[in-house]
Amino acid sequence: MDEHQPEPGVAGPATNADLSTLTITLLKGVIYREGDERLWGALLNLQERVRDYVSVLGLDLVLDEAEGYAFLKSRPAQADDDVAPRLPRLVARRPLSFPVSLLLALLRKKLAEFDAGGGDTRMVLTRDDIVERVRVFLPDSSNEAKLIDQIEAHINKVVDLGFLRRLKASSGSKSSPASFEVRRTLKAFVDAQWLADFDARLAAYQAHLAGVASDAGSADDE
Repeated sequence: MDEHQPEPGVAGPATNADLSTLTITLLKGVIYREGDERLWGALLNLQERVRDYVSVLGLDLVLDEAEGYAFLKSRPAQADDDVAPRLPRLVARRPLSFPVSLLLALLRKKLAEFDAGGGDTRMVLTRDDIVERVRVFLPDSSNEAKLIDQIEAHINKVVDLGFLRRLKASSGSKSSPASFEVRRTLKAFVDAQWLADFDARLAAYQAHLAGVASDAGSADDE
């Protein structure tokens, strides 16, 4: 047997092909350890080369080995960017509506509470769980079905953003409510400062709603 041949079950050295595959995959989205153990191992071995390569494109590699995910983000503007040519953005910014921002904040807080309790690393919520968390912050509606449809639209947007993963119903339980896994990349997107800023906006929003309700009540009294 060739002494340089890798033993069964032992990954061989990372190659330039791995580097190309990693870069292309990262440009398409998030790499999760659970999704492809071999690709994740290659990323750990080649992460410095990946960082150097994507830096040419104005991108940074965000890799959380403990949580098991990696993705690319646009590099923050530097003080000398005014004299350097501005590169086109490869990772587009997506403006978020208030309800979607609200949902992300609520999911992030729930994830922090979940982690503090220890135990399982996967947090799964049903559609009903998510609807109940969001609806208390939204204006009252006489049309319950319409309100739930709106919240489901916001949930679908968060799924599209990659922060929720829709789980397949287990066999024999197709009538059970839809379930979603909260992806741990949310921790990188919603940090403590983002939450603090959003809490201030939420307090102002709730005060506005209370004022609207009070004005409506006064009008009814008249």
